[in-house]
Amino acid sequence: MKMIKYVSSLALASMLYIGAYAQQPDQPQSPPNPPKPPKDMEHKKEMIEAMKTGFITKELDLSPEEAQKFWPVYNQYEKEMKALQEAHRTKMKNAKENIDQMSDKDVEVLVDDYIVEQQKELDVKKKYNGEFKKVLPIKKVGKLYHAEDKFKKELLEKMKDQKPPMKPNQQMNQPMQQHQPPMPDDQPGE
Repeated sequence: MKMIKYVSSLALASMLYIGAYAQQPDQPQSPPNPPKPPKDMEHKKEMIEAMKTGFITKELDLSPEEAQKFWPVYNQYEKEMKALQEAHRTKMKNAKENIDQMSDKDVEVLVDDYIVEQQKELDVKKKYNGEFKKVLPIKKVGKLYHAEDKFKKELLEKMKDQKPPMKPNQQMNQPMQQHQPPMPDDQPGE
């Protein structure tokens, strides 16, 4: 019970911190900040992981005994999935940027590799589905998959709410440009 309270408190504190930061009044315009160091990104990843841990613990209503058995298995599952996804992401990013210059044969290899990568992820999911059933009742295993999807959707919604809306003609991968007010000599009637 103490672990659940601790994880829930940590997740709540993280959400409050993020919410308070996102609701700060607008600061005067300053030059754009340089990219944040990787340390900041690592901190955000850790916060998201803590929020996910709290969310899944709550959604599955894990007892302390269940949590003690479940989290090491789940963490190993996440580690294996992330390794596969990272390797796949790097390969796909390179291909996306160069796909128009690639030969049909290279694209075919890329598409076939994509299917192989998907199968590898499915194999890991199948493997750990069996492991989860060893440490949790089947209903909680079922709730796990739903909780993962629910967490992703809620996280994406929160992230979407914190970003400025896109203009209708702006494409997804283009940065938004700041709207500049007209200069005095651009005013009508002058």
